[in-house]
Amino acid sequence: MAAQGADAVRVERLAEALGVTKGSFYWHFKDRNALLEALLEAWQMQATYAIIDQVEANGGDCRARLTTLFTIVARVDGRLDRAIRTWAEQDPSARNALDQVDSRRLAYLETLFLGMGFSLPAANARARLVYHALIGQFTMGPAVAHGARLSESLDIILPMLIREG
Repeated sequence: MAAQGADAVRVERLAEALGVTKGSFYWHFKDRNALLEALLEAWQMQATYAIIDQVEANGGDCRARLTTLFTIVARVDGRLDRAIRTWAEQDPSARNALDQVDSRRLAYLETLFLGMGFSLPAANARARLVYHALIGQFTMGPAVAHGARLSESLDIILPMLIREG
């Protein structure tokens, strides 16, 4: 999915790549659509809920949690998010999953900014700014090395976002 998109996710190709029979694939999934649905669920869990859980487990105040979130997300290359966004343009199930993920991610960011004392409109605007920048990075691809992206995020972007006014 990440490398070639949803159209490349085919039972025959996967079975061959994994060295298993097509029959063993059907033991786990009813059909290709079931596989794609499971892929969407796994993506939602790993790319959103697991990251939020990791940030929360790390603890700290809202600024510390936002720093942890930036640190985690700077390591993500974004290929899978890009592939799912492309897929969502054509598939209602993918669109629904993407909408849920976008809503959850934005709500979490907004919560962090509210916890730093920003008003609801300011927290919402800052959350959208962070999220749109992240989506932009993912859309452009992994052109910037992890260390450079993290340094830029923590040293320049985060201080701008948490400054009043």
